[in-house]
Amino acid sequence: MRTLALAGLIVAGCALVPSQPQPQRAQLAEFALDARFALRVTPPDRSPETSSGRLAWEHRRDSDRILVANPLGVGIAEIDSGPDGARLRTADGRTRESPDPDALLEEVTGQRLPVRRLPQWLLGQGGDGSRLTHDGEGRAMRLEEAGWLVDFSYGDGAPDAPPSAVVLSRPGEIELRLRIEDWRVLP
Repeated sequence: MRTLALAGLIVAGCALVPSQPQPQRAQLAEFALDARFALRVTPPDRSPETSSGRLAWEHRRDSDRILVANPLGVGIAEIDSGPDGARLRTADGRTRESPDPDALLEEVTGQRLPVRRLPQWLLGQGGDGSRLTHDGEGRAMRLEEAGWLVDFSYGDGAPDAPPSAVVLSRPGEIELRLRIEDWRVLP
């Protein structure tokens, strides 16, 4: 009985520990994030294919490192990209390389994913020819660029909060849902 009561107090105490505050979007030029993802790809004339898992991403001005894991946290792949190109290493030791990270993921998944644009899109920043809709706090709610739709959700009402969820889609072809659990500013 005492053990059960002690366990209950520990769990209750953990519930009272405040979560770490998220950095402001303006601080996130170089960032790390941890997220859960769900990917749905609809190849032409075939049934949709889905996968899900976790990812850890470090973005610097000139490089990215994305670690992809299954839902249980077991590593599946590591993607590194920088000025010299991109490399994908899988858990079984295979490596693929390309001068273009978007082309590399297209080779692996069959879909061209906008890897180079993702850091800006995650922060609600559009490029030339994009259309951006804001919410009442001035935060990005929807971004449309190059045939892609990017929808944002926020975990708090702070005007400069980073998104807690992002859905990237090219309707009828691909949808990537990210539930971002943690944002960190890289030194």
